[in-house]
Amino acid sequence: MRLKINEIRVFAPATVSNIACGFDVMGFAIDMPGDELVLRVSERPGVRIVEITGDNGKLTKDPALNTAGKPILSIVKAHRIECGVEIEIHKKMPLGSGLGSSAASAVAAAFAMNMLFDLRLSPRELLPFAIEGEMIASGSLHADNVAPALYGGFVLIRSYHPIDIIKLDVPENLHCTVIHPHIEISTKESRRLLPDQIPLSDAIRQWGNTATLVAGFFKSDFALIGRSLEDFVAEPVRSRLIPGFDRMKCAALDAGALGCSISGSGPSLFALSDSQAKADAIGQSMQIALNEFNLGSDLYISKINNQGPKVIYLK
Repeated sequence: MRLKINEIRVFAPATVSNIACGFDVMGFAIDMPGDELVLRVSERPGVRIVEITGDNGKLTKDPALNTAGKPILSIVKAHRIECGVEIEIHKKMPLGSGLGSSAASAVAAAFAMNMLFDLRLSPRELLPFAIEGEMIASGSLHADNVAPALYGGFVLIRSYHPIDIIKLDVPENLHCTVIHPHIEISTKESRRLLPDQIPLSDAIRQWGNTATLVAGFFKSDFALIGRSLEDFVAEPVRSRLIPGFDRMKCAALDAGALGCSISGSGPSLFALSDSQAKADAIGQSMQIALNEFNLGSDLYISKINNQGPKVIYLK
């Protein structure tokens, strides 16, 4: 295999998953924040993580136990790459935020390896490698952060066995407001709160909302999108972990949001709207509501990011 470059720096975006009614089967990418990753060819054999920034010392440099290192190790083995690889991980988004931090690192790693070694793998072929990294953080198989970060846009996961990803069209002027309260929630701990069983009546309502959300996207029917953004599975239990959740959700809806719910496992909340002006107003209202609980926050406003990962530079 002929190397065309010796170093690459890439960006992979944050993602919003579950989307209220689409637990573990829906997610979309946003423009900011995201993670950056540098890979370089090394004369020293093996895979080494040489630097991690932005994590406050929380992440391991053992590649086999790191969400970025694991996909790289697997790609090296699968494609019999003989040279060494050095990794720099630059976390540009908070850990435990509900914005797919681990997925962004895993996707950045798989995407960078594909480019650095000119493997010419499709997103579908890269996806299993990225999922391996995500599983280290979450402890379970789910792709609702990894898939949108890798594919870009809004994705629906029809099946996990085999994996079947469908990229959905959404209205051009659909905007997302994300507020990240300054607390951290572990994905593994958050998943333990979920009920083992749910009433059939709740399941039927959840299925109905998932189907009508997709219909709302294709019809560009914002009223239908708003009516569909209800969660009868995760939000009732996970919202208890988020100070000011009810106040922030009410503030978002009062400011014109189509709907509002928890991003991933939290503590971030997302709200969808039909204009930039509404997205800005929603963000301001949510921050004012959260301020009553003496918590700082980060605010991100974005349209749906259809690109996914991107190259920052090549050397």
